[in-house]
Amino acid sequence: MKDGKLKTVYVCSNCGETSPRWMGRCPSCGEWNTMVEDVVVPEPKSTARKAAGARPAGVTSLVADRLSSISTTEEKSRIVTGISELDRVLGGGVVLGSVVLLGGEPGAGKSTLLLQLCGAISRQHEVLYITGEESTRQIKLRANRLKVAQENISLAAETEIDEICGLIEQAKPELVVIDSIQTMHCSDVSSSAGSVSQVKECTARLLAVAKAHEIPTFIVGHVNKDGAIAGPKVMEHIVDTVLYFEGDKTLPYRVLRAAKNRYGSTNEIGMFDMTGSGLAEIENPSQLLLEGRPLGTSGNCVACTMEGTRPILSEVQALVTKSSFNVPRRTASGFDFNRANLLVAVLEKRAGYFFGSLDVYLNIVGGLQLDETACDLSVCLAMVSSLLDQPIGDKTVAIGEVGLGGEVRSVTFLETRLREAQRIGFNKAIVPKHNLKQLNVKEFYGLELVGVSYLREAINAIK
Repeated sequence: MKDGKLKTVYVCSNCGETSPRWMGRCPSCGEWNTMVEDVVVPEPKSTARKAAGARPAGVTSLVADRLSSISTTEEKSRIVTGISELDRVLGGGVVLGSVVLLGGEPGAGKSTLLLQLCGAISRQHEVLYITGEESTRQIKLRANRLKVAQENISLAAETEIDEICGLIEQAKPELVVIDSIQTMHCSDVSSSAGSVSQVKECTARLLAVAKAHEIPTFIVGHVNKDGAIAGPKVMEHIVDTVLYFEGDKTLPYRVLRAAKNRYGSTNEIGMFDMTGSGLAEIENPSQLLLEGRPLGTSGNCVACTMEGTRPILSEVQALVTKSSFNVPRRTASGFDFNRANLLVAVLEKRAGYFFGSLDVYLNIVGGLQLDETACDLSVCLAMVSSLLDQPIGDKTVAIGEVGLGGEVRSVTFLETRLREAQRIGFNKAIVPKHNLKQLNVKEFYGLELVGVSYLREAINAIK
């Protein structure tokens, strides 16, 4: 192409590799369907850059600090937001100079959560909120509805990244919110807002300002149809924390989960309830998820999953019924589909229960996703209970991993799970027999512990 005209290139959204033509598979990282079209302006050939001169030895403007002189106290390194569920996920509060990327489905409540965060922090700190999707009047209307404190919150509707960085350096707020990175635009990059190169460059400039002035920055990111944050994968690498705000639109519950956290655990979750006046914290999720469950009904069993250091009791529902199709249906909501098929096969082979001509439907109440294998036993017992049309005790919880041989294997944090069941009011727990050797049964007063080694023993315990 001639100098000065637009040039089309293809950039990998995963690793940033460029190619003059589209390819189905990235030659660098090997991922499929990640090459995205981008437009750049090539530099004119006549303006050749001069060769850089030799670097003078020992000349620099950098100053290194003694490691021993850097403060590490929590009071000076973190800002406690006052939203306990958010502080839990962040590892105890917002770290000074950290850059947090928040992603989620449209309508999940990302902007609502961040505006409530601004209101909580603004009681003692100055906050700058940059919006590229809404006007300042729209933000004002939402703030009035959420009844957040507005005295120390400054608003600006801008999409030019250099103007935003200049405003941050001038105002020097104690917290910055960018909503969202896909609407930001850098004039030095000749492509449309939201493209791979624009998102990458804008994030890098915000990161440089945040680190230089120790200003914690929250960045809202869009997600693609697969649920991953849209844009180059390098954006998730350079930020300090990546949060996902999850939740079914038909349910009021929202889960804040950390996919990456340099300053805390990635296993912790925060739970919220979407109400008309904003997001309300759920401090006792087990009690909330078990409210209103049917009593004396077959196909129901209570499982206990660990989300970081927090045990959560959740109801597992199973429906086993005669199929009207040649091939029976298998459906799992909130539980891994392949894992469910595996457990059905174990029940048929090792326990002698036939599911070949029956439809099996699994549902985890409350919109939770049970990914932990410690929930296997409760899923198996729920399916057998529905098959036999025989209810499990309303105050019974089942904990254990089921192997291919029909054995019930040990799980981690069993003592923590049992204490949560005891606190809620359960009086019977079916647990792996191997775990009982490590527990003091006398500590769980009022909770009957039934140790089982095989799946058949667990089924006999509920009959």
